[in-house]
Amino acid sequence: MKFLKWLFIVLSVIWVNVCAYALENTSIKGMNVLDWQEIAPGVWSAQIGSIESLTFREMAGGEPKVDAMKAMGKVTFPFEQRLARGQVVGQRTSVRLPLGINEQVYGLGMQFKNMNRRGQVYHLRTDHYGGNLGRTHAPSPFYVTSDGYGVLFNTVKWISVYPGVGNRKDSVLPPFRDRTTDPAWQAVPTSDAVEASTHSAGMEIIVFAGPTTLDAVRRYNLYFGGGAMVPRWGLGFWHRVPTAASDKEVTDEVDEFEKRDFPLDVIGLEPGWQSFAYPGSFDWSPKRFPDPKGFSQSMIDRGVRLNLWENPYISPESSIFEAMKPYTGSHTVWLGEVPDYTLAEARELLTSHHQKNHLEIGISGYKFDEVDGIDNWLWPDHATFPSGTSAEDMRQTYGLQMQQMITDMYRKTNTRTYGLVRGSNAGASAYPFAIYSDYYNHEGFVTALCNSSLSGVLWTPEIRSARSDADWVRRMQTVCFSPMAMLNAWASKTKPWSRTKVDDEIREAMKWRMRFLPYLYTAFAQYHFEGTPPFRAMVLEPGYIPANDTKEQALDDVKNPYAQAVRRDVTDQYMMGDVLLVAPMFGRQKERTVVLPPGNWYDFYTGELVGNGEVIQVEVELDKIPLFVKDGGIIPLMKEANNTRAWKKGVELEVRCYGVKGGTAMVYDDDGTSFGYENGEYSWYRLSTQKSDAGALSGHLEQVSGDFPKTFEVVHWNFMTKQ
Repeated sequence: MKFLKWLFIVLSVIWVNVCAYALENTSIKGMNVLDWQEIAPGVWSAQIGSIESLTFREMAGGEPKVDAMKAMGKVTFPFEQRLARGQVVGQRTSVRLPLGINEQVYGLGMQFKNMNRRGQVYHLRTDHYGGNLGRTHAPSPFYVTSDGYGVLFNTVKWISVYPGVGNRKDSVLPPFRDRTTDPAWQAVPTSDAVEASTHSAGMEIIVFAGPTTLDAVRRYNLYFGGGAMVPRWGLGFWHRVPTAASDKEVTDEVDEFEKRDFPLDVIGLEPGWQSFAYPGSFDWSPKRFPDPKGFSQSMIDRGVRLNLWENPYISPESSIFEAMKPYTGSHTVWLGEVPDYTLAEARELLTSHHQKNHLEIGISGYKFDEVDGIDNWLWPDHATFPSGTSAEDMRQTYGLQMQQMITDMYRKTNTRTYGLVRGSNAGASAYPFAIYSDYYNHEGFVTALCNSSLSGVLWTPEIRSARSDADWVRRMQTVCFSPMAMLNAWASKTKPWSRTKVDDEIREAMKWRMRFLPYLYTAFAQYHFEGTPPFRAMVLEPGYIPANDTKEQALDDVKNPYAQAVRRDVTDQYMMGDVLLVAPMFGRQKERTVVLPPGNWYDFYTGELVGNGEVIQVEVELDKIPLFVKDGGIIPLMKEANNTRAWKKGVELEVRCYGVKGGTAMVYDDDGTSFGYENGEYSWYRLSTQKSDAGALSGHLEQVSGDFPKTFEVVHWNFMTKQ
């Protein structure tokens, strides 16, 4: 009996402890408080569990730009550290970070449907779908908030993120409501946290301080090497020819561009340039391109660059098939073998082949297709690779691997490249590639352009076809005010002049692209040196999203159409550079709403004041895309040109000035093609306007840094606003 009594006591103690552990394990207190360490100026890291997979730091396009982050000023950690917690239970790692009751969440990759992420669950996975819930071309697990900071879940694993979704029983809960009687009942009750989880033994979390949301994005881009410094020719007009086009057909098409007075800088060759495609050979077709070197040189002589389509899967017809075979995975794609490019041997085989057969004859870049893929296109989740990298990690990073490999290949030749890729992820800001998609909704393309700016990736809303003449013009206008201006005619066989009734409007849009080159090239320089996205969502414009409101202020906002509009998740307008607001028109649209940030804004074409922090209705003719300039804005324009070679020493600038107060703007210049800018071979010019005692504005140009030869010698000042 005595023994049984003691056994009962021992078992009772064990049971109490088990229950206490179970209770603790289901509470917030049972999670570990994260330990934060500053790893770069304004950047903090914490780790929960152990990291067993690739990280985005390994896949980054450059080293952190520490000096640029220091120049942003000293900042403090952006939220209460004790509220950030994580835990590992079995093979599941979860993280919980605080979120204010009115704090808005943006980012989590390139999405086509909306921008504000709060209140929805995102399962981030590289995929071709282009959906709204995380399966997309660039599912970057990075978000920023309206409180002015950013968070990266630094794991390439598939991850689920719950921004303001999911109410822990011991968290700050909203009032309980009866659905039957209370119209304020919430299907998704307000939550006080962002939670994330992944099937792994741990993860790293990186926090990027602001103090503004734009500053957080800048710091994120700088941490991964700064933005891509694309070659100048990459900002000209691109035309991708039909799949099976031959060298003669391409030459004839280039002749037509010249004859019809349409700009052209890059020709894209689609799968048929290869001797075998789907999977690819990476070798020239002797039938369609019997003399690749002569053809390439003939294009270069005309100022036209060549970009080659590829997907990474290797056909048995390829000249490197047998050599690559030992470095490929267990499964095929279109019966082509899948190289494991985490292996140095595989990278060397591909880049050596490309160097000899492509770069040495003048090929300027690549378009990498199908690195995202639908589940039944790519390798299955149980596929294996010779490096031991999991199928999941390989799929999440395959687009990054291709970008990294090709960028390094061009760097070795001291030649910049600009290309296309259909799958990317976090940490890609330094890679000179734009994402594209098979998705083709115009409004969705503009939303994707906005969302891309929050994730460190570039995006092209390429034009392929249209429902009407008006739709053709409006799509072309959007393309010409985007990171890459491209007509993709691989299937449609369209030309810029395919709709003859609107030739003039199309030509006008393309020529504006060329005229904006100094302004646009400067925006990309700011992306590289300062981390500022050249095209960016309105939520990154200072003052656009009001600060978090008290309950009383929120009630007042309901009466304010401006506050209502910005809270409606504006996705159909964006900023290009520092001072230009772009508001595309869609289809046969005759007018549209534009939500102006605080401050005076002026019509680009007329210089007239259009509003200040308000909602306006605008009407424009078919030949114009609505453009608005910030007060004091200065925009340098080139003279009309059809090729970026027109930018050379002695180029004439028209400098347009807006508003009635003085302003300043910077203009960047380098050789446009090499990496010399990394060694200081560049110059910055300051454009400034000043008022005289009589109130008249005058303009001044001075070279303020760098020793690159002076390019801008003739400047025509155009004061657009009546003084």
